Amino acid sequence: MKVIVGVSGGSGAIYGVALLKVLKELGIETHLVVSTLGEHVVEHECGIKLDELKKLATYYHDNKNLAAPIASGSFKTDAMVIVPCSMKTVASVAYGLSDNLLTRAADVSIKENRKLIVVPRESPLSTIHLENMLKLSKLGVTVLPPSPGFYSQPESIGDIVALIVGRILDQLGIEHNLLKRWGEEA
Repeated sequence: MKVIVGVSGGSGAIYGVALLKVLKELGIETHLVVSTLGEHVVEHECGIKLDELKKLATYYHDNKNLAAPIASGSFKTDAMVIVPCSMKTVASVAYGLSDNLLTRAADVSIKENRKLIVVPRESPLSTIHLENMLKLSKLGVTVLPPSPGFYSQPESIGDIVALIVGRILDQLGIEHNLLKRWGEEA
């Protein structure tokens, strides 16, 4: 399996870092692309510099390199996850503005009918945000807000992050044991 992981500038970089760690542990090939603001947010929120983040991925692609393999539909991937996904990135993807590698790879995912998951981070949501996410949903994109359920009684931020990463893995069809499912015993 090949998964593109995009990290944009929305808050919630911890989800992207955790997803990369889990995919690496599972031996899944990842192609990482990080926006300029995404790089800043990862460092600010997680204390991780880009060089360290790159080590969590199988391959890293510079966001300015529109000639990277993931910019082409002929480069086969199984899915793409943008986590976190800023509202600027949501809008760019919704309207096909492929002005960097992250948005181009998302555009390719849509045009090739491949799985695309966006994990939007904004609150409150404006009508513009909601309309852009609705447009993505109508295009077949999975919109997965990082809104954890609390029925599993998470005890830490790590538990909450695991819930969201588990939901992402569910959407990718990847088996895991990161979350307690409704009706399961503790």
